[in-house]
Amino acid sequence: MQRAWRIGAFSRLPPGPALGRLAVLIVLLLAVAVLSLSAGQHWLSPAKVFQALTAPGHDSDALVIHLLRLPRVVLALLAGGALGVAGLLLQTLVRNPLASPDLMGVGPGAAAAAVLFLAYGAGVAAPNWLPVAAIAGALTCGAAVYALAWRGGVTPVRLVLTGVAVASLASAVTTFVLVRGPANATMSAYVWLTGSVFGATWTDIGRLAAWLAPLAIALAVLARHAAIAGLGDALAQGLGQRVEVMRAVLLTVAVAMAGAAVSCTGPLAFTGLIAPHLARRLIGHSFGVAAWASAAIGGLLVMVADLAGRVLFAPRDLPAGIFVAALGAVFFVQLMLRSRHRAD
Repeated sequence: MQRAWRIGAFSRLPPGPALGRLAVLIVLLLAVAVLSLSAGQHWLSPAKVFQALTAPGHDSDALVIHLLRLPRVVLALLAGGALGVAGLLLQTLVRNPLASPDLMGVGPGAAAAAVLFLAYGAGVAAPNWLPVAAIAGALTCGAAVYALAWRGGVTPVRLVLTGVAVASLASAVTTFVLVRGPANATMSAYVWLTGSVFGATWTDIGRLAAWLAPLAIALAVLARHAAIAGLGDALAQGLGQRVEVMRAVLLTVAVAMAGAAVSCTGPLAFTGLIAPHLARRLIGHSFGVAAWASAAIGGLLVMVADLAGRVLFAPRDLPAGIFVAALGAVFFVQLMLRSRHRAD
């Protein structure tokens, strides 16, 4: 029998083998990061990578790592991790395995706002306002989903159905702007919509980290409430949780996380769907550990996709979003088939 960890009034049951699996996952993440820093048109040995990271110099190898490859790796890790955690939070709150930022209207909302900004606002406002526009679009669609699903309360089924409808509307807005907008602006919008960490800079990373840091702190404080919310409304109310208030707060955190990630990389479809499923299969259903695992797997997915785009089709550099979307489509079909077999 496991003994609980106790510090004063705080107690927690240790997750046991899940921590070991999480450690293995983090080691794999670091290994892929080193491989991504090494691989490219100019191969660098892991020893050179380690030397450049620990003792930065001004030679060509150090410049390649610090200015080109390392920002891509860090941005992929942050954006993929944020989408993975947002997907886990949405699936926990909605209690639907198919819930994700893409299907709940968050990703399409951020994309629609970003495309509107690129088409009509880039000549008026500075490019630094693009993330603000994308996050505003994500929050607007998230609020619309919650408001439209409200009928004296919000049920998970209504949230999913409303999210699909709002996502379709946001996608229609994006298509309309691409067709009717200025040609020079829509070309940059097309590139952004593929989802990529190409051209990542430390400014992008700092901007994304500034959004994610307070959201991560908020989620750490609310993690216990998120786990309780996943047990169902009746049980959550029995445990003293204000269900509707907490669901709105946690949905806001999830939407803001996904919107911040999309604002810096463009849509990385299905990352928020795949990562939570793999995390729960590997770690189990403990929300705290599963959140760490979802972040690691989300970052790993985007890093591997970016590495494939850089290496497999060199000298061309294909967007990571292409590979994530292809993998996500297969995964989504597999989930649908499993759900149908269970229903039968």
